[in-house]
Amino acid sequence: MSLSEPRVAKRDRSIDRVAAPETALVIHPARANLARSPQARLEEAVGLALALDLKVAAAEVVSLRKPVPATLLGGGRVEELKALIKTHDAQVVVVDDQLSPVQQRNLEKAWEVKVVDRTGLILEIFARRARTAEGKLQVELARLEYERSRLVRTWTHLERQRGGTGGTGGPGETQIELDRRQIADRIVQLKKNLEEVRRTRTLHREARRRTPFPTLALVGYTNAGKSTLFNRLTAGGAEAKDLLFATLDPTLRQIKLPGGRPAILSDTVGFISDLPHELVAAFRATLEEVQEADVVLHVRDISSEETDAQAEDVRQVLEQLGLEEGEKTLIEVWNKLDLIEDEDDRVVTEMKARRVDALAVSAVTGQGIDALLARIASLVDQAHPIELILGVGDGEALAWLYRNGRIESREGLEDGSTRLQVRLDPQALGRFERQFPAMPFKLAAE
Repeated sequence: MSLSEPRVAKRDRSIDRVAAPETALVIHPARANLARSPQARLEEAVGLALALDLKVAAAEVVSLRKPVPATLLGGGRVEELKALIKTHDAQVVVVDDQLSPVQQRNLEKAWEVKVVDRTGLILEIFARRARTAEGKLQVELARLEYERSRLVRTWTHLERQRGGTGGTGGPGETQIELDRRQIADRIVQLKKNLEEVRRTRTLHREARRRTPFPTLALVGYTNAGKSTLFNRLTAGGAEAKDLLFATLDPTLRQIKLPGGRPAILSDTVGFISDLPHELVAAFRATLEEVQEADVVLHVRDISSEETDAQAEDVRQVLEQLGLEEGEKTLIEVWNKLDLIEDEDDRVVTEMKARRVDALAVSAVTGQGIDALLARIASLVDQAHPIELILGVGDGEALAWLYRNGRIESREGLEDGSTRLQVRLDPQALGRFERQFPAMPFKLAAE
């Protein structure tokens, strides 16, 4: 048994690993006054269950007028669902809501099956999908933070007695207290390990800052097509599936913008409504790629009826990360045009009606990609064109310009010298002047 899964696993109330093909019943408790339609939320919950390789036998929306502290759902609903569970011989019930530890325990007792709430389901998906060492550390930390709240006092029969005489006897450490201490110790260790990872990532970012390459980050609701767009822009190999949370660990690739300027593009984890706060905190190191980016591309699935609600969910997570509205250069990318009939007329009309400055694309067909790249280039390309002549002995300066700028033209002269026109961003131009103070140059015409 690993340290990340202490003896709590015996109680069968943790985020249990669910082996396929277990049969599941998915229910969405529909609360009033929510921006998302109950049916859309139910479909999303089914998608999460399928992402965990569960066999969904039935899915239902259950109206929830007033949450019941003991079971969330009313007694009559609990009994109705118990009959439905037996009808489908379900081994797992997915409740698309956040359950308290007591509610989860009481529902498991009433239904005599495993119960997984929305937070537990998402954490389990992340645990299965994480590939890098950092991703695994982050997931384990999130799971343990969640697990710590699941420990309830049900093991008093395992109470230990302190030794001694007279009145010094009495209850000692219970098994649950030992579990809590074990989890707390592991959390401390994981946070130390993640701090080391963050320091390493900070060093990598500082190294990237010393290059003249702008950085771009893709964000969006899960399954909005970010990885497909990433592959289209980079010819990369990011996993792109019609599956919630197909991509977890960040992927970085270099792309060429119009005019030849390189840029670094990162594909990040997809967001989702009611993203567990444990994951927002644990994945802060990964999502720092968004904080550090020069331009953020907010990819939206414009074919979804829930696109506005999904966009609001993404904005809320960005706010949790400390990114305020207008703080970053942000481009809205309306993706999946290929799934919309008469897409050009309808989408453009909708953009004008909303006065939204967005770009409509199809990552699958490539429609609108050239316009997107041109928009990115116009936002990040602040490079100054300069002209200079290098002598035969100026090889060091020539190599520096190739490393830190974009050579637009190069002409050999009769005396062996070289005339160059090169673009340098303001930071690189300042470094060039400091490193080669005797090298004359002039600003070229745009």
